[in-house]
Amino acid sequence: MTTVTAGPPRPVRGSGVRDAILDVAAAQFAEHGIRAVSADRILAEAGFSKVTFYRHFPTKDDAVVAYLERELARVRAVIEASAADDIDLGALSAALTEEMCRPHFRGCPFINAAAEYPDPEHPVRRVVADFRALMLGAIDAWLERRGVRERAALAEQIMMLRDGALVAGYLDHDPDGVARALAGAIGALVEDAS
Repeated sequence: MTTVTAGPPRPVRGSGVRDAILDVAAAQFAEHGIRAVSADRILAEAGFSKVTFYRHFPTKDDAVVAYLERELARVRAVIEASAADDIDLGALSAALTEEMCRPHFRGCPFINAAAEYPDPEHPVRRVVADFRALMLGAIDAWLERRGVRERAALAEQIMMLRDGALVAGYLDHDPDGVARALAGAIGALVEDAS
């Protein structure tokens, strides 16, 4: 007789249910795009009822905001963990392009969300703005530790390079090559500014 081993039990209430729904939503959004994924599709994959979904997320946009806030918290944790270390340029570019190594990477979730939600006042775009402010602040702090004085414009340029690197990583499927190219471009900008 063959014994079937079940996975971990599905949560039935509370934050475990919310997290389970978000896990499925995140995978679906990353794989297919936000607008292409309905609440019904998320629920079919997650195995919860509409009542359960709407108890945790009054609208699909609320689920999108929660998904992006969770991504933002993850990025914030990475930045805070590395803030104590004085990372070198290679580590910075690797951290900026680390996203490309994640399973099912289909571009920066924040850039993708901004493309699908053009209204700058929409709650989704506010989370995108929070992400960009966080990243610019982290890049600025990194530049300050290197003695760069005119950092604001340079941080913006590095952020643009990061955005382009993520697109290149998705299109070219070469995160290591993109990280090296990004390190070279950032190094040239910092050297020129010093």
